[in-house]
Amino acid sequence: MICGGFATALLAVVTSVSAFEFDGAERQTILSLSIDRMGEPLPDPSNQYATSRAAAAFGATLFFEPRLSGDGRVSCATCHQQDRQFQDGRPLGRAAGLTDRRTMPLAGVAYSRWQFWDGRADSLWAQALSPLEDPREHAADRTALVHFVAGHMRDRYQRIFGPLPDLSALPPHASPLGSDVERAAWQAMPQAVRDQVDAVFANLGKALAAFVRSIRHTETRFDRFARFVETGAAPSGDAILNETERMGLKLFAGKAGCITCHSGPRFTDDGFHNIGAPQPEGLPPDRGRAGAIERVLADPFNCLGRFSDAQPDQCIALNSVGGVSMEMEGAFKTPSLRGVASRPPYMHAGQLSSLDAVMDRHGGALSGDDKQALIAFLKTLD
Repeated sequence: MICGGFATALLAVVTSVSAFEFDGAERQTILSLSIDRMGEPLPDPSNQYATSRAAAAFGATLFFEPRLSGDGRVSCATCHQQDRQFQDGRPLGRAAGLTDRRTMPLAGVAYSRWQFWDGRADSLWAQALSPLEDPREHAADRTALVHFVAGHMRDRYQRIFGPLPDLSALPPHASPLGSDVERAAWQAMPQAVRDQVDAVFANLGKALAAFVRSIRHTETRFDRFARFVETGAAPSGDAILNETERMGLKLFAGKAGCITCHSGPRFTDDGFHNIGAPQPEGLPPDRGRAGAIERVLADPFNCLGRFSDAQPDQCIALNSVGGVSMEMEGAFKTPSLRGVASRPPYMHAGQLSSLDAVMDRHGGALSGDDKQALIAFLKTLD
């Protein structure tokens, strides 16, 4: 048992070392990164069901349902694995086939205006639709998905979205993005029927989005330390960072310049940057954000599309997207660093196998000790 006087003296030493060695600007930066500053996700006027508990529960069912795929074996959870921060730990996502990018974790994605590594979707529900028909991911087709929902989830769907249309004459397999046969079947359908199918398809995305919106970041050692820095209250448990971790935090917020892009409570500016990531072996050059602008503008399920619930003036991000610039070539979305130490490999195609490899490539003139200190700090974000 520690006597009271010694315990008080020890606490004073811990407090002085751990909290007040940071100057005023550093303390403000630390607080700006705290989960306590997270707030609520961005509203999504394009999805009237975004905050519906019923839609989120239905979306959870859809998320884990493998029958929403061409072979009945692929679900969203195939790549977005719950016990791996809703990602898969692979360099490239693998479902019905092999994709050409890394699976992104899902915690906190509702705070971002753009989805995917290149931002080719302007909402969570638009993002959720794309993998369903991608031949490398779910490899499903639009009418097959609608038939499945009508046959197995009719009551739940209708309680949220209203009556399903009459699908008795709907072909079993048809899609504007599928095989030659599926595209021909889609074109043979009357426009009114295509619109009905698209409306159901969009609602599946909106339900999935309501579920994904509920996936949040959890408190970490860093957050407990930030709370200690803010309040000066007696630390408890693991709320104190050791000397190496504190050094890494100082570097992160200062000399190393990480804070420039990895800012805010999610440790990301949600912007797109070309940081010179190495070209993945065996893959064609990836234009990143530059290749996504036309796609998001042409997406029939974007905020300005007919299946959006938003008014045109509410589509702020899409209305201000602008054109393609040289800065967008090879630019990819800044990932959140929360949980980063537990999800190698890194970069948009898993080009770097470890945090050591990331530091060696992007650590600039930092010393070996500085790089290890940064890694030690990043581990406090798990």
